[in-house]
Amino acid sequence: MLIEINTDNHIEGKERMKTYFEGVLEEAFRRYDERITRLEVQLGDENSGEKKGTDDKRCMLEARLSGLAPVAVVNHSDTIEKAVSGAIKKLKNALEHSLGKVQQH
Repeated sequence: MLIEINTDNHIEGKERMKTYFEGVLEEAFRRYDERITRLEVQLGDENSGEKKGTDDKRCMLEARLSGLAPVAVVNHSDTIEKAVSGAIKKLKNALEHSLGKVQQH
């Protein structure tokens, strides 16, 4: 599973953050390692540092599945860590739903 992490220009500590989140994502989706060919992550600060706000950090996760349509989710929170954690939970649920449908057929 290839993990590609992209950030906007308003996220600080990009390289250290990428290394940390790669480990978190590998662990979280290890169960799906044979099904996911690529995991794309987009992190951003929607208020771009100009003003403080709640739920202005955004994480979009898209799983590219072998032989199936991609599955994507978005989660907002007040920190990048919480946004990623919430997106992981949402993507796991979406994968269970998508892969469950495939197994039923």
